[in-house]
Amino acid sequence: MAPLAAGPRTRTDDLQAAWSEYFRSLANQAPKHPSARDQMHEDLRDALCRLIAPEARVLEVGCGRGDLLAGLPQTQKTGIEFLPELVEEGRQKHPDITFEHADVLDAPAVTGAKPDASQPNGKYDAIVCDRLCHSVLDIHKLLMRMRDRLAPDGRIYLTTFNVLWELPSRLAEQAGWKVPSPTANWLSESDFATLFDIADLEVVRFEDRMMLPFGIPGLGTLANRYLVKAPLLNRTALYRIYVLRPRASAPARVAAQLAPSVTVVVPARNEAGNIEGAVLRTPVMGSETEIIFVEGGSKDNTWSAIENMMATYKGPLKLSAYKQTGKGKGDAVRLGFSKARGDILMILDADLTVPPEDLPVFYDAIAQRRADFIQGTRLVYPMDPGAMRFFNKLGNIGFSLLFSYLLAQPIKDTLCGTKVLWRKDYERIAAGRAYFGDFDPFGDFDLIFGAARLNLKISEIPVRYRDRVYGETNIERWKHGWLLLKMSAVAAQKLKFV
Repeated sequence: MAPLAAGPRTRTDDLQAAWSEYFRSLANQAPKHPSARDQMHEDLRDALCRLIAPEARVLEVGCGRGDLLAGLPQTQKTGIEFLPELVEEGRQKHPDITFEHADVLDAPAVTGAKPDASQPNGKYDAIVCDRLCHSVLDIHKLLMRMRDRLAPDGRIYLTTFNVLWELPSRLAEQAGWKVPSPTANWLSESDFATLFDIADLEVVRFEDRMMLPFGIPGLGTLANRYLVKAPLLNRTALYRIYVLRPRASAPARVAAQLAPSVTVVVPARNEAGNIEGAVLRTPVMGSETEIIFVEGGSKDNTWSAIENMMATYKGPLKLSAYKQTGKGKGDAVRLGFSKARGDILMILDADLTVPPEDLPVFYDAIAQRRADFIQGTRLVYPMDPGAMRFFNKLGNIGFSLLFSYLLAQPIKDTLCGTKVLWRKDYERIAAGRAYFGDFDPFGDFDLIFGAARLNLKISEIPVRYRDRVYGETNIERWKHGWLLLKMSAVAAQKLKFV
């Protein structure tokens, strides 16, 4: 029987062939203006070195010869490339990188690649996709294939050209400054939002980068590091880096004994009258809930109240307590977290202005992977009279706007004491604490900045902020407000203008 004749070539076939030939030509000839290409390559490499955790297992799709991967500090790196000649050249040039010769749009079966035992089940902590969305024939399938190869806590780092640069790009081609490309995908921000949504991906954060894709002494640094991050001016950026995570879906209900356990850390200084309420009002969450009190040099009988509660309490919660040797709430939280046994860590302020009864809402949200780092916000519901002084509230609103801008994630209430995160993520934050330095006596920004640097999804849950019924606040609003300004400067230097 004669073989069936191949069907007629389609426009899609022609476009795919044209893009393959385009990438071959780019690989085999130097650009007319290499400085622009090199500057963008260096900018992206530096950004990814900062954004991707050093211990991550990294995959790049459409890796070419692997030059971008080679510039990253991680030791476990794999690249997927469609053109076989680039795969062979990459293996010769970068023998420490594992190369797969495959079409990323196909199912993740590997052809022509040596087994990579370091990637269990073919899953990766970080997947890099550099501008491939502009040439690939099916962006939705590209996103789905990357999501399939992503570890549960992994992130996709997707770079895209700004749609406003389409016209300058075409003019550059006509002027002979740029190699003409086949028909490309030019997508708007809303286009990407729709594609992410239908692929069950959500944006953790994004960075707009480079205003001038060529070097001008002095002006280049000003434009590409600072002006491009300014409101409105960021619309002129050459490209954007999206950091994506799989969107959580409602998990099947599991048996209580399999649910994550919880540690609630309660920093307590001059809070003797609130100790009993903190224990009796905290619900049991997950497979086990423990409360750790950290007493910080109280002038009242807080420590005695804690000891008495531990001696007389007969309920289901596990209680323990430690005396703080350092100073400040941040130091107390670190001590409590270092002693914690729970899978999920929570902070409950001992003044109980945020009710302990609200904690199960936080537990459900993080246990179902709705977010990675969750804090309360006191600025949604009406407050009890006297719960927050006017200038404290005004300062919180101002700093929320500032930190939402600096962290590229919406943060409404930076100083709410109720914060919840996975212990494994806290350990990563603690391991990288030297990046910011030890400057935060509250502990709030140590956690928020650390979560942002790790690209954790930050979320807020509204809480009803009550007036305290015992004691006085330990916050000195003017002194601590000045400290917050200094922390803002650190965030700007370490997270935003980099």
